[in-house]
Amino acid sequence: MKWITRARPKTDRIACPWLILRYIDPKAEFLFVPAADVLTAAEREGATSFDAPGARYTHRDNRCTFEVLIEDHGLAAKDPALGELARIVHAADVAGEESTHPFGAAVSAIGSAGLDVEDDDQRLLERGMFVYDALYAWCRANYGS
Repeated sequence: MKWITRARPKTDRIACPWLILRYIDPKAEFLFVPAADVLTAAEREGATSFDAPGARYTHRDNRCTFEVLIEDHGLAAKDPALGELARIVHAADVAGEESTHPFGAAVSAIGSAGLDVEDDDQRLLERGMFVYDALYAWCRANYGS
């Protein structure tokens, strides 16, 4: 399945593909387009939109898209470590919430700075997958699975 979101992914738009590939759709293909084109490109490509205004999956009730995907796919109850990772992504992605998890500001900084060191969105996603693999490993070691 194709999944589509805004270009220049950081934080939530890297965490969501990690979650999708690891838990929802292991053969997912990700497309990055200008923000104004997400919904029309999703329709044209037959893709599922995420983390964009009007997208199928996006921020909802002060929850970031990562949290919405977890909720909509019933994943948190099955894996406490994934729930902890969701708290980290929330703190890193939702404005004013950085202090809600000790890793919030750091993960936010990594997401923003990643844009400065990688121009290609697909490569940025590829490199970002390691960050979320490592965070999830920490969560598993400290919160179980």
